[in-house]
Amino acid sequence: MARVILVNKPYGVLCQFSAQAGRACLKDLVPVSGVYPAGRLDLDSEGLVVLTDDGALQARLSHPRHKASKVYWVQVDGVPDSDALRNLRLGLDLGDFHSRPCKAEIIDEPESLWRREPAIRIRQNVPTTWLRIELIEGKNRQVRRMTAKVGHPTLRLIRAAIGCWTIEGLAPGTWRDVAAPER
Repeated sequence: MARVILVNKPYGVLCQFSAQAGRACLKDLVPVSGVYPAGRLDLDSEGLVVLTDDGALQARLSHPRHKASKVYWVQVDGVPDSDALRNLRLGLDLGDFHSRPCKAEIIDEPESLWRREPAIRIRQNVPTTWLRIELIEGKNRQVRRMTAKVGHPTLRLIRAAIGCWTIEGLAPGTWRDVAAPER
């Protein structure tokens, strides 16, 4: 039976098990050997990371051809209008690739949101907006590049779900074992 662990990766933690230049990494949070991340989150992103010892499951969760849904809560600069949201939904030319269509909507600040350290910058005269973006790919810095492309740079990015798993009930830096999905 495959081992599956859900981790709520805090801001500033490397999404790998090998330490680098004195930075915290997954090994500091999850003292379990033989599991590896199914996909990554950037150093400055937070939220759900799935760890597993099953290579096939890793591939199903991380490769776009398997269409595993990933949900992100994204705090952006400004207030996106209907054109910006439509462009996000349709997909964008990001230079080295064209993003696939996705779901994008304005949401209220998530109720279960925790305080981030360090706090994001706040500009008194520029409002911020929370978006829920759901996509099936997850290329390097894709969500950040998408929001910047439509004129609303990302201030904070949290992966809230991968497939059927969510960060619900997981405080930053904590983890739990879950049942592996049936194939």
